[in-house]
Amino acid sequence: MASPLRISRLISRSFSSTSFFSRGGNSYLGSRLSKYSTAAAIEEPIKPSVQVEYTQLLIDGKFVDAASGKTFPTLDPRTGEVIAHVAEGHSEDVDRAVAAARKAFDHGPWPRMTAYERQRILLRAADLIEKHNDEIAALETWDNGKPFEQSAKIEIPMLVRLFRYYAGWADKIHGLTVPADGPYHVQTLHEPIGVAGQIIPWNFPLLMFAWKVGPALACGNTIVLKTAEQTPLSALYVAKLFLEAGLPTGVLNVISGFGPTAGAALASHMEVDKLAFTGSTDTGKVVLELAAKSNLKPVTLELGGKSPFIVCEDADVDQAVELAHFALFFNQGQCCCAGSRTYVHERVYDEFVEKAKARALKRVVGDPFKGGIEQGPQIDSDQFEKILRYIRYGVESGATLETGGDRLGNKGYYIQPTVFSNVKDDMKIAKDEIFGPVQSILKFKDLGEVVQRANNTRYGLAAGVFTKNIDTANILTRALRVGTVWVNCFDTFDAAIPFGGYKMSGQGREKGEYSLKNYLQVKAVVHPLKNPAWL
Repeated sequence: MASPLRISRLISRSFSSTSFFSRGGNSYLGSRLSKYSTAAAIEEPIKPSVQVEYTQLLIDGKFVDAASGKTFPTLDPRTGEVIAHVAEGHSEDVDRAVAAARKAFDHGPWPRMTAYERQRILLRAADLIEKHNDEIAALETWDNGKPFEQSAKIEIPMLVRLFRYYAGWADKIHGLTVPADGPYHVQTLHEPIGVAGQIIPWNFPLLMFAWKVGPALACGNTIVLKTAEQTPLSALYVAKLFLEAGLPTGVLNVISGFGPTAGAALASHMEVDKLAFTGSTDTGKVVLELAAKSNLKPVTLELGGKSPFIVCEDADVDQAVELAHFALFFNQGQCCCAGSRTYVHERVYDEFVEKAKARALKRVVGDPFKGGIEQGPQIDSDQFEKILRYIRYGVESGATLETGGDRLGNKGYYIQPTVFSNVKDDMKIAKDEIFGPVQSILKFKDLGEVVQRANNTRYGLAAGVFTKNIDTANILTRALRVGTVWVNCFDTFDAAIPFGGYKMSGQGREKGEYSLKNYLQVKAVVHPLKNPAWL
C-alpha cells in the first residue's frame, strides 16, 4: 500500500507560476478570481487508452441485459458527454441476482470449499487486478474524474493489497472452546452470514468495492453488489476478473442502477441476510429503515462526515498548511472524512490563512489524464451545482472568500480550489458536508474550546491533529468523538486499520479484523460430557 508520504508527493505537486493564467471575473460575486492553471481544463480532453467492455448486469456468472431492457448513460465528468450506456437494474433484476446468490450459498461450492481454496481464489483475483492495473485505473478516472496518477499509483495498488489482506484472513477464521460450569463441552462456530447485499458510492468506487467484497468473500458469503449510478464501469471490469480467477458462478453478482429502484429493492429484500452501505447520512437512514421493515437484516453503515483538522499553536505552519490542504482537497474534496473544518490556533491563524491561500493558488486543476494534475472535475452536475451553492452560502453568511469561488472553464464540472477564512461554527459551510474543494478555516483559543466546538456536530467520522506536543496529542485523541484520529498525518489508510464513525457517521467498522464480524454469525454448540477426566 502506498505510504502517506508517497500519497502526499503524488497529490501535492505544484507547478511554477509561469503555468498560471491571469485573474478573471466572478460570475455571481463580481470580484476577482484567483490564478489557476486552467489550460488542462479547457484543452481537448485526452482520449483514455481503454475500451469499455462490460456494461451489462453480472448475474449468476453471466453478463445479461436488464429484464426491462433499459439502459442509462454514464457520463465523463470532464465534458458531461456519454461514455457508455449501462444496463439499468430494477427490482426484477435484484430478485434474479439474489436468487443466484442464495443458490450459490445454499447449494454451491463456495462456503463448502476449504478456506485455503477460497484464499487461493482471492489471491489469483488480486494478481489479475495487479496485471490490469492501468486499464482499471483508466476506467476509474474516466468514469469518476479523479487524477489518473491517483488511480494508477495509489488506489488500484490499495485494491490489490486489500484483497491479499483478506485472502490472508480466509483460513484464520475460527471459533473458540469455552469452559462451562458443569460437565459440558462448549464451542462457538463462526459461520458465514449468507447473502450479503452491498451498496457502494461513487467517490472511491473500487476501494469501497474491496472494503465490502473482500471480507464477505473471505468469510464464505455470497454477494449482490449495487454500484453507484455515476460510476458503474470499474466494478463490472473487476468482477469479471474474479470469475477468471475461479470464483464460482453466483457468488458475486453486480447490479448497476439507481438508489430508489435497485438500491431500495436490495435493502428491503427478504432473502438478503446482511446489508452494507456507504453513502450520505440521509440515504443511510432510508437504507436502515428499509432493512428494519423487511427482515430486520443487520446493517453496516459508513456515512457522512465533517471532520475537524486542528492546527495547534506549536505547529510548523508550512507543514500544517500542506497537510491541511491535502486533508481537504484530496479527491476533489469528495471524501467522507475530508478535513473540512480547519481549526487554527489564534497565534498562527493569520500566517496559516495566507499560506493556505497561496497553496490553493498553486493547485493544478485540469484533465485528470494529464500528467501532474492534482485535481480533476467533480463527479457530475448535481454535485457541481451543490458545491457552488455552498460557496454562495459562505459569502452570504459573512465568511471571507480568500481565493476561488467559481467554476474553471466552460466545459465539464471543474471548480476552483476555494478557501474561506473568518468562518463561524454556525455557518452552513462549517456545519454541512459540502463534498467538494472548499476549505473553511476557523480560529480557536485553547484546547478545551476547540474540543467542544469540534465535537458539536452530528458527525463523528474522523479528525486530524497537528502538534509537536505529545500531551496535547493525547488530550485531543481521547477527547474527540470520532472513529479515527490522525496525528500529524491524514488519510493514512491501511488494510488492517479499521474505519467507521461515531454518531451519525455510521455504525460498525470496515477494514481490518473488525470488518470480519460484519459477515459472520456466532453459534454456540453445547454437548454433555460423561465422566470427563477434567473440566
